[in-house]
Amino acid sequence: MNVLLVGESWTKHTIHVKGFDSFTTSEYEEGAHWFRSAMKEAGMDLTYIRAHEIDEKFPLDLGSLKEFDVVLFSDIGSNSFLLPAQTFNHSKRTPNRLQLVKDYVNDGGGFAMIGGYLSFQGIEAKAKFKGTVIEEILPVQLESGDDRVEVPEGAAPVVHDNHLVLKDVPKEWPGFLGYNRVTVKNESDLVMTIGKDNDPFLVTGSYGKGRTASFSSDFAPHWGPPEFVEWKYYNIFWKQLVEWLANN
Repeated sequence: MNVLLVGESWTKHTIHVKGFDSFTTSEYEEGAHWFRSAMKEAGMDLTYIRAHEIDEKFPLDLGSLKEFDVVLFSDIGSNSFLLPAQTFNHSKRTPNRLQLVKDYVNDGGGFAMIGGYLSFQGIEAKAKFKGTVIEEILPVQLESGDDRVEVPEGAAPVVHDNHLVLKDVPKEWPGFLGYNRVTVKNESDLVMTIGKDNDPFLVTGSYGKGRTASFSSDFAPHWGPPEFVEWKYYNIFWKQLVEWLANN
């Protein structure tokens, strides 16, 4: 099985102020380590396109995208797909890569969005997936503004549906430190909820011939704490979710 993971990397540029003087440092980080390990243990072939690599490496045609059984977006906003350098810097037409994902799912591909500060709508609504074709294929509707729910004290998801993706996973989950608030579409399956308002946490659905899923929190820190990413069932859950998305 071929899986494509997009996003889940970032660069930090920090200003240090020490009295009169200041200086800056830069640091590159990735948060996909745990998910990549889960896919390796499951024997799946994972292609990882980091946030800064989307312009050059994300497929530009449907045929290339259909080489993958499942595509996942994690903590990466819509602008990274809609504003390639050729369009933003040189005003040239380029393929709409979000539309390619919609066509891919419509033809039978699997797609999921994983939560984070630049997923769904995200911090200050900067992820900007509201109103895009990605919202059309997701099993959830997005809020119009900043959709984060911060839970520093931790909140454990609650299982509502005996879904195949949870077949070998216990009902007692570790707590999460936050999530993106979404609304379940009528035809979708609400698998898990979270928080005092029972917000959707894991939702599955379909679009055209394909399957889709919404996981409202991080699969890595910071919303996904050590208790989750080091959980003995972490790898099992992601393996089963990817297999379900691929209809395997």
